[in-house]
Amino acid sequence: MSNANEVKMYGMTEQQIRDQYMNSITAKCSGLEMVVAGIMSDCQEMIAMKNPTTPAPFTDELIRCNLNIAKFILFEMMDEKRIQLTTI
Repeated sequence: MSNANEVKMYGMTEQQIRDQYMNSITAKCSGLEMVVAGIMSDCQEMIAMKNPTTPAPFTDELIRCNLNIAKFILFEMMDEKRIQLTTI
């Protein structure tokens, strides 16, 4: 996937996701599951704080990108698990 497509999908590149989320202190101390839970919690807060009478296209886009980041991390975790299972 090109960097431009990655930025459209995630708001950043896949390498930036790895650097900023997957290699973060939270990931190292608590695991990637907690990183995903934190991202999803942030999305919940953004949804809860939206004012229904005011259009918020930037908030909607941020929520969409953050959910895609969470899915990317989950898919990376699944790929890693699949690799581990096939090398046993």
